[in-house]
Amino acid sequence: MEIIGKVVRLGNLTEGTSARGPWRKQDLIIETEEQYPRTVCLTCWTNQIDEIQKFAPGQTIKAQIEISSREFNGKWYTDVRVWRFEPVGATAAPAAAPAQPAQQPMMHQTPPAAAPAQDFYPPTEDSTDDLPF
Repeated sequence: MEIIGKVVRLGNLTEGTSARGPWRKQDLIIETEEQYPRTVCLTCWTNQIDEIQKFAPGQTIKAQIEISSREFNGKWYTDVRVWRFEPVGATAAPAAAPAQPAQQPMMHQTPPAAAPAQDFYPPTEDSTDDLPF
């Protein structure tokens, strides 16, 4: 899966040691660019932490993600883990532009011409109802 959004901020860096060795984890908060934007927390692990330090707030990025959930003591926890980043800029937009018209939903197309509006007669003085019919 992929998600595109603007960088809001970086979360705190967490470090630890497991049976496999030392690890680091840091969250990257982005806001999607939709009609109703959503704030999403992306989890970045050891090899991506140096890469996310280069992103500035407001910069648009595209992230390849994997969503996983796990249960612990009767509660479910969900992670949005990143496995690759790509800055979105002027060089990436022309390559994606030809594919967009074919992917647009039908509601974004120009609607057919509407029928002419019907004229309603104004109410007379002796009418007791506000409705025009």
